[in-house]
Amino acid sequence: MRKLFLFACAQSVALFLFAQTSFDASVIKKIKDEEQKNSKVMDVAFHLTDVSGPRLTSSPGFMRAAQWAKNTLQSWGLTNAALEPWGDFGRSWQQEKCYVAMTKPYYAPLIAYPLAWTGSTGKKLLTSDIVLITATDSASLVQQYTGKLKGKIVMTMMNDTLHPSYKPDGSRFTDEELDKMAKAERQQQPNRQGNPQFRNTFASRRAFQQTLTALYISEKPALVLAMSPRGSEGTVFVQSGGSYKTDQPEAPPSVELSSDDYLRIQRLVIAGVPVELEADVKTKFFTTDTKGYNVVAEIPGTDPKLKDEIVMLGGHLDSWHAGTGATDNAAGCSVMMEAVRLIKSMGLQPKRTIRIVLWSGEEEGLFGSRNYVKNHFGDPATMKLTPDQAKVSAYYNLDNGTGRIRGVYLQGNDKVKDLFEGWLAPFNEMGASTLTISNTGGTDHLSFDAVGIPGFQFIQDPIEYDTRTHHSNMDTYDHLVPEDLKQAATIVAAFVYNTAQRDEMIPRKPLPEPRGNQRGF
Repeated sequence: MRKLFLFACAQSVALFLFAQTSFDASVIKKIKDEEQKNSKVMDVAFHLTDVSGPRLTSSPGFMRAAQWAKNTLQSWGLTNAALEPWGDFGRSWQQEKCYVAMTKPYYAPLIAYPLAWTGSTGKKLLTSDIVLITATDSASLVQQYTGKLKGKIVMTMMNDTLHPSYKPDGSRFTDEELDKMAKAERQQQPNRQGNPQFRNTFASRRAFQQTLTALYISEKPALVLAMSPRGSEGTVFVQSGGSYKTDQPEAPPSVELSSDDYLRIQRLVIAGVPVELEADVKTKFFTTDTKGYNVVAEIPGTDPKLKDEIVMLGGHLDSWHAGTGATDNAAGCSVMMEAVRLIKSMGLQPKRTIRIVLWSGEEEGLFGSRNYVKNHFGDPATMKLTPDQAKVSAYYNLDNGTGRIRGVYLQGNDKVKDLFEGWLAPFNEMGASTLTISNTGGTDHLSFDAVGIPGFQFIQDPIEYDTRTHHSNMDTYDHLVPEDLKQAATIVAAFVYNTAQRDEMIPRKPLPEPRGNQRGF
């Protein structure tokens, strides 16, 4: 009798788990077949990168890509397609010309890119010698260099830290690494700010940088040279050198050089060899429209009881400007657009409404998603939530490069483990089977998690993301892996569709405590 009772219990548990994780296997197979035969993911990526160009937030390139994405989603039959303003961003900016060369002691063209939101060198070709700043603290910086930088090309002393690399740029997660992720336990993030040594070092560096910035603005050097702390072999990691805020002064013209070029010039100057550069750098600021915009579109739900509930997916459309933002993050946006195309083109009728959003302002601080969440669902500072917060079943995000999906970061939500394990089962042979309780940071799913909406980022193979493409001049279409993006689009489409069809919403964690004015997630 006891065996029969245990067997009955086991059967009940099995039926319960099946009910929780069940999906329409025939639909999943059709999604796989459609993506392999008629994929548009690389065509989308081509238009977002090669055609649109760099997509710095609110820049002309971003608006080209956003308008194209909106029109394309609309042409696929999605409804309510719009460029939705999320609030005030500030001035937009784009590079228009960049030429920098060494002319003494011999001629050498230099690999250089303007830093975002910095100015131009002027109408005439700039020719100047170099001032090398060797000060290491704010007091000596002001004392030694006040009155000596105006009209000069300026650089600061950098450590010569380049070493040969004996590791390949590209890689995939090994079985051991994935197993370690799967076995991870819920942990709190270490509080580095609480470490006195870290706190003091960080404060000292920040004070020096603030003093240096103020000195540049007051002294008005003709051109500032910068070097990324990482990067070699012509790869330049380029971000911002000025402010997008309209109430801040314009930063002087500044360029990031390749580490090889920068360190060569530095060594010559230290050795007392006369060095002269020439430069023609032109940039443009835009202040006509200072708002930030997200791209939004929907596949309406069809179930009378569930159509007002929402399943969301997205990635950030903005990028840095030295490349065309292919792996960061045209890849994620292309996959998400392809996922909704698959669902729509196959004539599927989701019960819940599916809403795709392509974010802006992610690179400056998740501005697009944070403000969207605040406008629609609630404020994490106070945890005052809108009625619509309760209608979002889940948000799925993709923003870790071109690599194929290997699983899901559960973001501390162990209630979805069995569910997602079942949904990944049809894709185990495609390399996707890992679930980790761990959090992952730095991208837009955190905006949803902050107000209690289940937000998830997929685990992706790194490929060259951290080593070569992330925020660099190498972040271009040619670094995308087509088969990986097709695999990712298939899995995302399945997860979104399964979420839309499920009788219940995705299980939630307890609501977070109000954050007050605390920055970050």
